[in-house]
Amino acid sequence: MRSEGLAALEARVRRDHALVCFPEPSWVPPRHARDGQRVLDVLIVGAGQGGQAIATQLLRERVDNILAIDKAPEGQEGPWRTYARMQTLRTWKTVTGPDLGMPSLTFQSWYEAQFGAAAFAALNKIPKEMWQDYLLWLRRVLVLPVRNRVELRRLVPDDGCLRAHVRLGDGTESSLLARKVVLAMGIEKSGRWWLPPEVEALPPRWRAHTADPIDFPALRGRRIAVLGAGASAFDNAATALEAGAAEVRLFCRRPELQRIQPYKAISFSGFLRHFGDLPDAIRWRFMRHLLAIREALPRETWDRVTRHANFHLHTGSPWQSVRLRGEAVEIATPNGTHVADFLICGTGFEMDVTCRHEIAEAVPHIATWGDRYVPAAGDEDARLARYPYLGPGFELLEKRPGTAPWIGDVHVFDFGTMLSFGPSGSSINGMKFAVPRLVNALTRDLFSADIEAHYARLIAYDVPEFPLTFARDQP
Repeated sequence: MRSEGLAALEARVRRDHALVCFPEPSWVPPRHARDGQRVLDVLIVGAGQGGQAIATQLLRERVDNILAIDKAPEGQEGPWRTYARMQTLRTWKTVTGPDLGMPSLTFQSWYEAQFGAAAFAALNKIPKEMWQDYLLWLRRVLVLPVRNRVELRRLVPDDGCLRAHVRLGDGTESSLLARKVVLAMGIEKSGRWWLPPEVEALPPRWRAHTADPIDFPALRGRRIAVLGAGASAFDNAATALEAGAAEVRLFCRRPELQRIQPYKAISFSGFLRHFGDLPDAIRWRFMRHLLAIREALPRETWDRVTRHANFHLHTGSPWQSVRLRGEAVEIATPNGTHVADFLICGTGFEMDVTCRHEIAEAVPHIATWGDRYVPAAGDEDARLARYPYLGPGFELLEKRPGTAPWIGDVHVFDFGTMLSFGPSGSSINGMKFAVPRLVNALTRDLFSADIEAHYARLIAYDVPEFPLTFARDQP
């Protein structure tokens, strides 16, 4: 590792960032609560890749009275060292996003500064732990304002602002005031991880979701059944096999695995930048197709699993019933009955904004797509109807205008954005388009709300550009 290369890169980052942060002045007038507490201009809930990118863009726009909080310890934000069980990112190594268009901030620049260009050329895809290390480097080199072990418990309106009731790492309670709040809390926060009801009814010692903490070493020598045909199901199957499981059987309801990656067909700037500007009917049509066919798993994941002789794939085999039989679980499928010692479900999550307990006061007022759009006959989709219907700046909208206007100061940046904006809130490759759009909305609202203060400042501005003394008479 070449530490001098990284030091040189960090010096270049500081210079590059200073060059693009014009104009220089911080411009948002300070606000204080009645008790004298300083009000944050923006509170970002979640300090993973999305939250960090939003903070980066705000600082570039000279909005610096901001804070990002995350309930996880430093280094544990996001999925990369928790429930992400793939070995590498699923996207290609040249993917950009958190850099927001600055070459010196890209993963490639960071990697090459330490290991050289030849090592990057030889790299296949980015190891997920290394991606987390890169994100932590971004936080450090950009001096992003992040506080870990701070969990949002409840968000309520308070005297024209939003009061965030939080729990600190030591268990104490506190609160923060903010004019704007961005919820960037991870892929699943606009809903919940979903288990088939008959699986969820089993005691936890016999089952887990792929997003749950799983003691894989404890699965050594045991028979594992995995439900699902997506990448996370295969990643967990591979992890169990590598931990020494006696056998792993993966079941899916489809007669054939999905091998086409549809997101590659929309990974271009026109779609990623402008999908959110399309009419509702077109957005609905695109997302109904994309979310129905799902994603294909990468070749690396397929090879990682299928190299094991004790892996078995059962297509066209949904679980019709599961029941305990002694210390094992009996699984009935259309193609026979199987017995397993532990079940892992890669069954994704269910979109449901009513699960957002931290904004419980807002939930009854949040407009969903089911509230705002009536699809043509035959195009109905109850799953899509549950997505939040977001405004042009990722803000929550009211079911009935005027009933809870404060929710417009809450912006969503997670998978709940998918139907309104396409890959954005939980997508690396959509980040360079989505983050500026969100931050533009934040700065527009902050500027508009303070327009009288800005006018007063303009009227009062009296700094002369030159003296009245002639130049020939100056010493």
